[in-house]
Amino acid sequence: MRNKLVAGNWKMFGSRAMTRSLVAGLAAEFADGAPCEIAVCPPFPYLAEACRGAEETPVTVGAQDVSDQDEGAFTGQVSGAMLAEIGCRYAIVGHSERRSLNGEGDALVAAKFIAAQRHGLTPILCVGESLEEREAERTEEVVGRQVRAVLAAAGIEAFGRAVIAYEPIWAIGTGRTASPEQAQAVHAFIRGLLRAENANIADLIKVLYGGSVKSANAAEIFAMPDVDGGLVGGASLEVEGFASICRA
Repeated sequence: MRNKLVAGNWKMFGSRAMTRSLVAGLAAEFADGAPCEIAVCPPFPYLAEACRGAEETPVTVGAQDVSDQDEGAFTGQVSGAMLAEIGCRYAIVGHSERRSLNGEGDALVAAKFIAAQRHGLTPILCVGESLEEREAERTEEVVGRQVRAVLAAAGIEAFGRAVIAYEPIWAIGTGRTASPEQAQAVHAFIRGLLRAENANIADLIKVLYGGSVKSANAAEIFAMPDVDGGLVGGASLEVEGFASICRA
């Protein structure tokens, strides 16, 4: 059975004090052991703070992005080596906001995925469709294209050291949530794409759901057979609610 993973994406919120408080609060909540793997992904300035606070606790830390470059004249970018050096374990790549607001295409996302792994980080590859694409019944076309782009660049074996997060764009920060059945259908589709390449990797990879996950709906969503946890947004900014999602 696959272990569950709940990762909190804090987006551009927080402060040093909040980072210390949230990480310490989660560590205290799960001092006797966590029911799943737990990761928090604060903004870049607070990553070192989070990594220090998470030492010798069940909490791990991830970055919200990573450069596809290892070093050089790339002002404003942060390399996988830098993230690994301070203690990060995960790096989110291809989040819908990076794709839409920063124009990141499938090729760049694939390069970031490879760069993260090159430095020992586990990439959390985000894929998902817009409301217009869902209503046009293009969900599998869009999600399939996004997954296949990374498959073509990195190869199926790379997915043995990765996580996928399905995040329907129409359900991010809107209060709308895919039904458990809708989430399961897309997760099963993603797993099927990988199974066509390598059944063992497909069976073992974690596929998370991201899209207005909260304590009230987490258990129902996580009960689906191909949903292996969540990529949680706003609900990860408060210890009690995030801990409740982890327990679900």
